[in-house]
Amino acid sequence: MTLDGSRDNALKMMAAMGTSPWIDNITRDWFASGKLAELISSGVMGLTSNPSIFAAAISSTPLYDEQISSLSNSGLAPSAIALELAKSDISQACKLLDPIYAATQGKDGWASIEVDPDLAFRSSETLEAAKALHKDIGARNVLIKIPATNEGLGPIEEAIALGIPVNVTLIFSIERYRDVYAAFLRGAQRFADSGGDLRSLGSVASFFVSRIDSAIDPLLEANGRDDLMGKAALAQAKLAYAAFGEISATAPAQDLFRAGLRPQRPLFASTSTKNPAYPKLLYVENLIGPDSVNTMPLGTIEEMLRSGQPTPATVTHGLDEAQELMEATLVELGISMKQVTADLEAQGVESFAEAWHHLSGEIAKKVAKV
Repeated sequence: MTLDGSRDNALKMMAAMGTSPWIDNITRDWFASGKLAELISSGVMGLTSNPSIFAAAISSTPLYDEQISSLSNSGLAPSAIALELAKSDISQACKLLDPIYAATQGKDGWASIEVDPDLAFRSSETLEAAKALHKDIGARNVLIKIPATNEGLGPIEEAIALGIPVNVTLIFSIERYRDVYAAFLRGAQRFADSGGDLRSLGSVASFFVSRIDSAIDPLLEANGRDDLMGKAALAQAKLAYAAFGEISATAPAQDLFRAGLRPQRPLFASTSTKNPAYPKLLYVENLIGPDSVNTMPLGTIEEMLRSGQPTPATVTHGLDEAQELMEATLVELGISMKQVTADLEAQGVESFAEAWHHLSGEIAKKVAKV
């Protein structure tokens, strides 16, 4: 039985197989038009956002202009106005998603908002920003996104220890993913030791998928291995899921789960295909398995509803081949995953920061007009 009792579609089928479909987008006109409510009715169970998404949303519609004018008159700078607009939208999304949060007992129904990307390499300021966002929005189903930089690991643990639900974003390497899950478990133990209710804690670890292929494919092509193009991203994601299962089975994790903690589910992000030669649902249909999330842009959600054919446990298929590719073949070809993922992390942080700066500039232009 689905949440709204309607006939199963591909989104609801994949949810029944253990992978929760979330939408990786938000814009204010979705509230006015009922689009977000329609998506939720179709099977979307959560929402993610990032600075690039808000930059596109706020720049493309006049629906924010009245609030921009009001906030400007109160003396706020453009960057502060941008944050207030984002908090308003996420607050509305949290209200729409709260019935799902209630129905799934906190497993789904989350909406996430990211801390200022300029703080990605500044630990103490990241933690303070996370605490402020969590307090200001005040919804039980808001996830605060913290980048998985080395400097972000401390704030991730501290936020969890304070009972702040966290979406750890911009994860590219298996090694960093293991660090992230360890930080989550340490924070959860501290939260429990301080008397916190582990059932209230929510967290996902966002593993970026398609960008791996975008970085690796040209290197494979240069080595004359076109036959391997389009395979590294899925291999990396499947190995991350295997690591999730391994860590979840450890005694410290199991003790916390018995006390009420939910696992920090792997969330597969950046799952639209960037290469038009690849199937549109490559990074969705091949990454289905228990206790996971796939957050998709609107186009991929719509394609899933049109033609998706989910199959159970595809994320566990071909693990031996995945390991061979990532740990042997790429090494033999002289392709360093450590360097590739370090570069992708830096590029990800930079792109989000640039988007936020661009948005502040666009808001300044709107302020000048109004």
